[in-house]
Formats: sequence, structure tokens, C-alpha cells
Amino acid sequence: MDPEQTVGERTDAGTAVRREVLGDAHVDRAIAGTTPLTAEFQRFITDYAWGGIWTRPGLDRRSRSMITLTALIAGGHHEELALHLRAARRNGLSDAEIREVLLQSAVYCGVPAANTAFRIARQVLETEGDPDAQGEHHQRDEGVQHPPGDRPGEHRP
Repeated sequence: MDPEQTVGERTDAGTAVRREVLGDAHVDRAIAGTTPLTAEFQRFITDYAWGGIWTRPGLDRRSRSMITLTALIAGGHHEELALHLRAARRNGLSDAEIREVLLQSAVYCGVPAANTAFRIARQVLETEGDPDAQGEHHQRDEGVQHPPGDRPGEHRP
């Protein structure tokens, strides 16, 4: 956290990043669902997680998304995993890169955890649609080697 930043500035920065990463709709729902019980927690995550950590210059958002996915898989936080799979795409990860993160997690988090993560990813990514399969070219896929049947625009039988 930037020691010269006020809490208000950090919270404002956190709100902006949270909206950019998770999307306005999710943040609006979270704010609308805030109760006296959850208000302090909402302030905490906006200030500390989003304003204090996600705004730091040491890692880009793609890297932060990869780390977050792995941590959520390891912890078995399935609802948050679905949310952050969408965020990973928003942060520029391709489906092929997300698959690699899930495969890597199988080694370090366990095969059952990765199996569940793949199930959740399939549901989330298919529901959202694969932007690469829709014929859009994304800079993020430059240099990514896609196995046959998994290239943008190709579908497996």
C-alpha cells in the first residue's frame, strides 16, 4: 500500500479497480446487497484487497488473476472461483491460458481440486462464450500455441 495515499484515495482506487476487474454489475449487486452486518466487510475488501493490493505496481492484472485463480482452487472457494474466472478473461487471459493455470493447479493443489475447477470453468466459460471462438482476434493470444481442435474458431467434436 502506498503510505502517502489517504484511506479515501485508496478506497476510490480500489472501487475503480474492483469495477474494472469484476464488472459494474457484480459490484453494483454487492453494494446493493450490503447490510449493517456486511458493511464493514465491503469497506475492508474495497480498501485493503482492491485498493491496497490490486493497485500495487509490482504485478500486472493478468498475473494477479492467475495467482488468484490458484489460491481459490487451493482453498476450495468455488463461488469466488467462478467470479474470478470471468475476471481473468476481463484481465486478458485466454481460455487456453486459464486451462494452463488449472492444469498447473492440479500438481500443487491436488487433482480433485483441479477437477472441480475444470467443471466450474467449463460452466462459466461456456456460459460466457469463448471470445476467441467468436472470430475476434485478441492480442493476448499472440504466441500462445493452441493444440489442434482448440485454436480460436475451432471446436472439438
